[in-house]
Amino acid sequence: MYVKYKQGIEDLLRKGYAEEVSEETRQPKDTPVWYLPHHPVLNPQKPDKMRIVFDCAAKHQGVSLNDAVLQGPDLINNLMGVLLRFRQQPVALMSDIEAMFHQVRVPPEDRDVLRFLWWKDGDFNKEPLVYRMCVHLFGGTWSPSVCSHALRQTARNGDGNGKVEASKAILKNFYVDDCLVSVENEETAVKLAADLMVLLSEGGFRLTKWVSNNPFVLQSIPEEERAKDVRGLDLNHDALPVERALGISWDVETDCLLYKLRPKDKPQTRRGILSVVSSIYDPLGYASPFILKAKMILQELTRLKLAWDEEIPSKEIERWNEWLQELPKMTEFQVNRCIKPHDFGKVAEYKLHHFADASEKAYGVVSYLRMKDVEGQVHCSILFARSRLAPLKRMTIPRLELMAATLSVTIDSMIQRELDLPLQESVFWTDSSIVLHYVKNEDKRFHTFVANRITTIHEGSEPRQWRHVNTDVNPADDASRGLTAEELTGRWKEGPKFLWSEECDWPKSLTVNESSLEHDPEVKQDKTGVFAAAESEVKATDRLLESYSSWFRLKKGIAWILKVKECLRRKARKDMNLLDMKQPVTVDEMTVAEEAIVRYVQQQTYAEEYRVLQQNKTTQRSPTRIAKSSPLSKLSVKLTDEGLICVGGRLHNAPLEEQTKHPVILPSKHHVVQLLVRHYHIMCGHSGKEYVLSLLRQRFWIIRGRLAVRHVLHKCFTCKRQRAKPVEQKMADLPADRVVPEKPPFSNVGVDCFGPYMVRQGRSSVKRYGCIFTCLVIRAIHIEVLHSLETDSFLNALHRFISRRGQPEIIRSDNGTNFIGAERELREGLKRWNQEKIHDNLLQQGVDWKFNPPRASHMGGSWERQIRTTRKVLNAVMKQQVLNDEGLTTLMCLVEAIINGRPLSITSDDARDAEPLTPNHLLLLRSKNALPPDVFQKHDLYGRRRWRQIQYLADLFWRRWVKEYLPSLQQRQKWLKETRNLEEGDIVLIIDNLPRNKWLTGRVIETYPGKDKLVRSVKLKHSTGILVRPVQKLCLLEEADSVLVNHSD
Repeated sequence: MYVKYKQGIEDLLRKGYAEEVSEETRQPKDTPVWYLPHHPVLNPQKPDKMRIVFDCAAKHQGVSLNDAVLQGPDLINNLMGVLLRFRQQPVALMSDIEAMFHQVRVPPEDRDVLRFLWWKDGDFNKEPLVYRMCVHLFGGTWSPSVCSHALRQTARNGDGNGKVEASKAILKNFYVDDCLVSVENEETAVKLAADLMVLLSEGGFRLTKWVSNNPFVLQSIPEEERAKDVRGLDLNHDALPVERALGISWDVETDCLLYKLRPKDKPQTRRGILSVVSSIYDPLGYASPFILKAKMILQELTRLKLAWDEEIPSKEIERWNEWLQELPKMTEFQVNRCIKPHDFGKVAEYKLHHFADASEKAYGVVSYLRMKDVEGQVHCSILFARSRLAPLKRMTIPRLELMAATLSVTIDSMIQRELDLPLQESVFWTDSSIVLHYVKNEDKRFHTFVANRITTIHEGSEPRQWRHVNTDVNPADDASRGLTAEELTGRWKEGPKFLWSEECDWPKSLTVNESSLEHDPEVKQDKTGVFAAAESEVKATDRLLESYSSWFRLKKGIAWILKVKECLRRKARKDMNLLDMKQPVTVDEMTVAEEAIVRYVQQQTYAEEYRVLQQNKTTQRSPTRIAKSSPLSKLSVKLTDEGLICVGGRLHNAPLEEQTKHPVILPSKHHVVQLLVRHYHIMCGHSGKEYVLSLLRQRFWIIRGRLAVRHVLHKCFTCKRQRAKPVEQKMADLPADRVVPEKPPFSNVGVDCFGPYMVRQGRSSVKRYGCIFTCLVIRAIHIEVLHSLETDSFLNALHRFISRRGQPEIIRSDNGTNFIGAERELREGLKRWNQEKIHDNLLQQGVDWKFNPPRASHMGGSWERQIRTTRKVLNAVMKQQVLNDEGLTTLMCLVEAIINGRPLSITSDDARDAEPLTPNHLLLLRSKNALPPDVFQKHDLYGRRRWRQIQYLADLFWRRWVKEYLPSLQQRQKWLKETRNLEEGDIVLIIDNLPRNKWLTGRVIETYPGKDKLVRSVKLKHSTGILVRPVQKLCLLEEADSVLVNHSD
């Protein structure tokens, strides 16, 4: 290994793929520097070959080189397309570009990010030197795109050199560095191979490892450029070897595609079965019916919810062993590489036939190419196949049949895009009459699932292309139910027998009867309704105005309508000066559209006033006065030449613009006015009511304008996001596990963590954490030291706590993602806890572990307050020194004793009153944890009298606890009033530790009301997922009712 690795590095340096970095350039000033780790990679199938790989995905401080470099466009050809084109013609050629990535140089200014370390001459006793790669690396996320671009550019350069066919082959028949191409005859193949080698050599690429099924073509290629297994063969007598063509075994001598399977010995578990099934490489799907049987076993194990390494049931083991016994027989299954027989004449017609079928467990598609030569001879060959398991959630057979039909259309689109053959119209076959009814239906409307797939089918095919086939002659039935290895030959490879016959002998198409879909559950039923005759009819213009949500877009839309109207008028008058409809809308046209909108609103809202003003303008008599009941009576209104009602007012002599002295009048309640107010509100940066109103009155006078502006601003979603307050709800009653007395201490426990604290260990310092257990009833605490934030460390602390304090009945804690701890390290460590493992451990001991909702730290106030007290004592003691593990453990015990000695009730100034109640009164039967006296008497030993005394003291504690401490919990400190419950469909803003503009918006999908029917936590759906939050971490933006109203509007 060492010798190969050393030779590999020396080879990189000798060929100029890498270079040493000089002392002067090791510290560049302006260019980034990155050092890459490297390691050997061995292929079990190629034991003599070792590849040195530079790990571009290795991370330092959370960042890798691949993260920092853009991937670039995907320029690699479709794998299935390359393989399908490889089957088109009789003469096949295969070759490989030698070290393709290493032929493309990296600019010198970018090479410092490709540095690596190595010892000169491979001597580990010397200091390592700095080297850097000069070429692109295998494993760099950018390398495939860059090198494919260089290869394609080489091909384009060949167009001008007369090597058109070679250029096309590079552009369409290369998959990264592998070339797979098929041509019609050996003369074309010889010329193509020569042109490819010359063209690629001009771009710096060496095309080598040549293989062909034609000996004459191989003889034209220099022996040193042939594949390793071909060199030295007598091409006239020796059989050609089996090669791998993009992972598929190709028997070059017989020109067939094989399946050389070497299954590994894997355990009979879900993981082992998945490993074996995944090792079968079948990109074109020819072995899919056989593989489907193994996939069905795997899905059944998934349905049983077995763990990955759990032993599988005996019935499934029997099925799996039967499949494994069939696996060696797959080596006998072969598919001709070339889709045309050698003795087939000139093809006059190519047609694709796609067969689709589904069963309860799977659905599949198989595609055949039907060829017909000039003499009328027919040949069919399997082209592509796919088998897919049905979803675990049960689906109806018609839906599965429809999914198979949709898959067949998708496959047809891919094959038509990739094959270089003059394909005629495709034919789609299905044995489902329901699917045929769906496809050929023209007037029914379907539910979403069916409608989406019918749309895909109609986009990729026409109804006349779909035909019916009986199940017993449908080869796709094999793809949906599975076959053994021996059954793959015959119909599966060559298609049904009727395809080899003339079209007149094919199965007849079914007659589609529209009435058969009337009671189909997938068809939407027409909804009929009765409307009152008195309901007012909405005018078309009103509907048009209300369809816009922006004042600018409304003006632009009306401007286009008026422009079209004028254009049609000119055409009707046969005016030669027609408008150019390709030109964008002008400012003058926008002004005319605005006047038209305002004029229409005024005519609809103030019809009587408009009639009076028009009459006064056209008559010479004394003007008619506007009625006093009109909202315009106090504004001395007038009608402009454009037909707009404006304010007359009394500001004629003011030094203002004309439109400010005589603004246009608009009503307060109209959709156009809402758009106008919203436009000015956004234009002034979501300013307040008075500023928006002042801007509006420079051009418009809105009746009761202040009310109209306030109404629009109140609904502004952006303003709500910026100013919405968190939701509040009345504080809940205390749970029973906090107020029910007379249980042993620590029966109901709250747990949390804090830290870290540095302790001395030898010459270094390590981190330790505290885990606090709080009795929810008597408020006593117990502190354990955690050596890490791993799950096992917490479980060890939990077992120590149970061993010393007894087994609790209930443990409460924050959700695993929001444990207390301001330190980022503590939060991230607790997120890694395996809560399932902890829960299972507690379940075995009969302990109920309850989580608070995420980010609801206020629901754990009983232990949060204890942590604050603990931190205060610890920080005061440890601020000046670093303890060792023993000292930290002792200190935690002292802090525990101090806190358990704090009073729970009020300390009285009267000496005759009893001392304050403390947790120690029940834990130690005294208020302080004093050291034992130095003299013992024989009668101090425990006896019956002593036991009775302990019972009396415990009863006394609980009586005082109920009388003195429990009443102090009666008063609510905040959240005193009941408010509106959040409901499903409410739109809320999710409070986070980010700037307010980055808070996510979510929709309530489920509520969790308490016993008092008040909702204090909800489930939300937002753009990236679903989460649970307390209502105090949410800001209500839109109520569900208003959302529905706005949607209907």
